[in-house]
Amino acid sequence: MSLIKSISGIRGTIGGKVGDNLTPIDVVQFVSAFATFLGKDERPLTLVTGRDARISGEIINKLICSTLQSLGVHVIDLGLSTTPTVEMAVVQHHADGGIILTASHNPMQWNALKLLNARGEFISAADGAKVLEIIEKQDYTFTDVHHLGKYTSYDQTINDHIDHILKLELVDAEAIRKANFSVALDCVNSTGGIALPLLLKKLGVDKVQVLNGDVSGIFAHNPEPLPQHLEDIARMMQDGGFDVGFVVDPDVDRLAILNEDGSMFGEEYTLVAVSDYILQHKKGNTVSNLSSTRALRDVSNRYGVSYNASAVGEVNVVEKMKATNAIIGGEGNGGVIYPELHYGRDALVGIALFLTFMAQSGKKCSEIRSQYPAYTISKNKIELQPNMNVPEIMHKMAGKYSDYEVNTIDGVKIDFPDGWVHLRPSNTEPIIRIYAEAHTEEFATRLADQIITDIKALIR
Repeated sequence: MSLIKSISGIRGTIGGKVGDNLTPIDVVQFVSAFATFLGKDERPLTLVTGRDARISGEIINKLICSTLQSLGVHVIDLGLSTTPTVEMAVVQHHADGGIILTASHNPMQWNALKLLNARGEFISAADGAKVLEIIEKQDYTFTDVHHLGKYTSYDQTINDHIDHILKLELVDAEAIRKANFSVALDCVNSTGGIALPLLLKKLGVDKVQVLNGDVSGIFAHNPEPLPQHLEDIARMMQDGGFDVGFVVDPDVDRLAILNEDGSMFGEEYTLVAVSDYILQHKKGNTVSNLSSTRALRDVSNRYGVSYNASAVGEVNVVEKMKATNAIIGGEGNGGVIYPELHYGRDALVGIALFLTFMAQSGKKCSEIRSQYPAYTISKNKIELQPNMNVPEIMHKMAGKYSDYEVNTIDGVKIDFPDGWVHLRPSNTEPIIRIYAEAHTEEFATRLADQIITDIKALIR
């Protein structure tokens, strides 16, 4: 079974049986429920759609658009795009919401529908639950032939997104141009191959070498931008001649950075570095999720601003950012959220801000990285089995470590004096994620292994 329905959308593998995989019928039902949820009054709705380059995208996008039109919804189809671009387009086109067709970092056999409200933000947990309820009841009605929705395509949306980035006060395209950077890119053969070269050209970067820039949807490697998947770009940079490397996932909301020698900047430190740059110019609070590095808290303390942690998930980070008036936030997976542009993870604005940081500081990429505390995160997982009682496991683990600081807003996070462990059920895969952080890889791994041993003992 490879279909996951959650409050944030629907995700699954292509093909198979209805209800078990992401089939055309599942797509139609989910889109119908979302449009029905949004249609609380008699006026016609307008929704924006956009997709990454995975090979199932075109077929599913046609299903989405046709279903919406059959419900009387007007559609603005952005075609090949990025997740942050679609989020901004919802607001730009004064739409009632949006649907992003992407399975993010999942392999190419997966696809997903992500749902946006009229602010271009992921819908809340409460709204997502209502959509799922409509699906259960199949409580949707299609329109007659006289009231079918209109279809419009719009192909300038990535240009629009980049133009908004260039207008940001803390993006200095002139400084970037004068720095004469040489940049390596890995775009994983998705829509980053359209967006990243265009962004760099508009920022005045002429020396760009692109790996996997075909927009074919045939991913050249595992599309999650983790060190073990980035060997090709690392080898290319080791030959010299580059100032920095950037890698994105298929929908361009996560950003990994490589130092000038091809070593990893560390995906966890993308947000830390961008926040450092922002806080040098503006004082304000910061937010990341419970599974993100302590380094952002340390940087925030250095500037005398407040750091807050949220539950994992972009919608939770955004809610916490709004509640605390944060000026920068995001997630340790390379997701930068800069509210001055929009409330969504955005690799494009992350690149523009980081290049400005490099240009204005005159420091090498590795020199910027060396400014931050040296933490290591060990990322692990346990596959869920049908007999596992996940809530009971979480409750017992919290009790076992009650002598330490324990946070249960999202799974269980245990703060030890020299590190932390966060265990939580994934929203996108049938697993329990177990992240541990400490000053050394050995200690982080030891913390994670201890928790895994405890969980296995409970299961037995």
